[in-house]
Amino acid sequence: MESSTAIKRERETAPQRDKRAKFVALAESRTANAIRAIRVIGKLGNKSHYEYGEADVKKIAQALSKEIELLKSRLTDKGGKTEIEFRL
Repeated sequence: MESSTAIKRERETAPQRDKRAKFVALAESRTANAIRAIRVIGKLGNKSHYEYGEADVKKIAQALSKEIELLKSRLTDKGGKTEIEFRL
C-alpha cells in the first residue's frame, strides 16, 4: 500500500509531466516546420529562376540569425514578443 506522501508526490509531478510532454510535442513540431521553411527559402538559390545579389543573401541570413538569437533569448530569459519585420 502506498503512503499518502508518495501519492501526494505523484499528484504534484503529473502536471509537470503533462507540461513537459506538451513542450516536447510542440517544440518538435514547430522546429520541424521552421526547418522546412528555411529549406523553402533555400530554394530561392536557383539562379535559373531568380535574380538576386549578395546584399540580398546577407539580408536574409542576417534576418534569420537575428531571429535565432531572439529565440535563444526567449527560451533562456523572459523576453517579450517582437513583431516580424523584414524588407529586402
